[in-house]
Amino acid sequence: MPVEKEHHVETASTNPSLEKVTDVDNILEKRAVRKLDWAILPVMTMYYLLSFLDRSNIGNARVAGLQADLGLTDHQYQICVTVLFVPYIFAELPANLLLRKIGPKVLMPTLLTLWGVIVTLQGLVTSYAGLVVIRAFLGLVEGPMFPGIVLYLSGFYTRAELSLRVAIFFSSASLSGAFSGLLAAAIQNMDGVGGKAGWCWIFILTQEGIFSTFVGLVGFFITPSTPSEVLGLTDEEKAILVRRLEKDRPTIVPIDTFSFREVFKSISSPHVIIVFIVFYMVGTTLYGLGLFLPSIVKQLGFSTIKTQLLSVGPFAAGFFVTLSSAFFSDRYNSRALPAIAVATLALIGFAIFLRADDKYVSYGALFLATSGIYATPPVLSAWMSNNSEPYYRRATSIAVGFIATNSTRKGGITSTWMYPTSQGPRFTRTTVINLVFAAFIALGSAGNALLLTWMNKRKIQQREALLAPYQNLPDGDTKAWIELGDRHPDFRYTI
Repeated sequence: MPVEKEHHVETASTNPSLEKVTDVDNILEKRAVRKLDWAILPVMTMYYLLSFLDRSNIGNARVAGLQADLGLTDHQYQICVTVLFVPYIFAELPANLLLRKIGPKVLMPTLLTLWGVIVTLQGLVTSYAGLVVIRAFLGLVEGPMFPGIVLYLSGFYTRAELSLRVAIFFSSASLSGAFSGLLAAAIQNMDGVGGKAGWCWIFILTQEGIFSTFVGLVGFFITPSTPSEVLGLTDEEKAILVRRLEKDRPTIVPIDTFSFREVFKSISSPHVIIVFIVFYMVGTTLYGLGLFLPSIVKQLGFSTIKTQLLSVGPFAAGFFVTLSSAFFSDRYNSRALPAIAVATLALIGFAIFLRADDKYVSYGALFLATSGIYATPPVLSAWMSNNSEPYYRRATSIAVGFIATNSTRKGGITSTWMYPTSQGPRFTRTTVINLVFAAFIALGSAGNALLLTWMNKRKIQQREALLAPYQNLPDGDTKAWIELGDRHPDFRYTI
């Protein structure tokens, strides 16, 4: 009678040598990721910090006298702010689709260099028309940066690591609000130097127009396009980074080609549509606070210099809340719960601001509102990136999210019209809108989590039907991943 051989699978628990190999791999992986962080994140953080400074400092310049010196009405000032977002929006999707073709090490530094020149010119304007033109060109070259960085980072980090990395560079937006207030308060005292008003020097110096140009030129030499180009990594570390990315996202290898079909698949995905709507609402509150917080604080009854200094606090609080929420989002591989939590924090802040009679209570409420709303985009950005594959579908989804943030009616453009000085200091109508939007951000996040949970279960149930067309094809497995992307039954949507 034949004796069946027992098949024994070795594991770390049965073979100590395997455990040692695993431990070595984990140590090498952690070291490689740490080197990657130091090589990539400071560069991307600087890019976005300069982008947000250059884009939003007009609020500090307004407090310092820009509107009065140029003789702008509230309507004209709002047009100057709004006009930036029109070319900004139109540049986001094409730039994301071109990022891999042109290469990040070329496209990103080029954009930064150009906007540095434009920002410097912004400090030389002497008329309403000149400011409108400069702001329009600024939007054209700055629009691609945020979605481009998110897409760029998704090619270096696993899906579970992305939220914190996005938060690290995005939190520089909170710091930019703090720094711009401090620098504006100091540089405003240069009023009259070189025959220029203090607000002119805010554009030229505070917004780092000259410095942006310098960083852009240096960027050509320090921006890697792929993990294999990262300086300081050994060949072994580069190989580990590539393997972990392929394991996390099988479509990471650039074997797909551009197709408008992928663009359509992205914008027709229900989870992309939901996050698009949520991003719409985030854009209104985020840019409203980013652009007008100094004006809001001043209308509470504080002096100009004190306003610039007090504007620092809410943005600094936003920095810490942004990093904390993103850390827990990655730690527990959850996007919905952190998004709901920070949106609720913003809701509480707007509710207190709406009902408060004391200016110090109102100012304190801005800490909650700013922290909550600034912490939302990193989690949502990672969520959008996590759940869209392959590359061009992911590139489209990320760009679409930011188009929503900056778009007409409920995004960045609307926010520029929501704080007329005549409605201060309470801005009741605007505060009610922000409060309602914060509530819908939380509800939308919860709804998307339920949808994605259902979609994950349905893909498992329909596994055979989904993979049947690829069963007998050469390289059928690869073709299935490319064509199905995030709809592949083995791809698990992040909740």
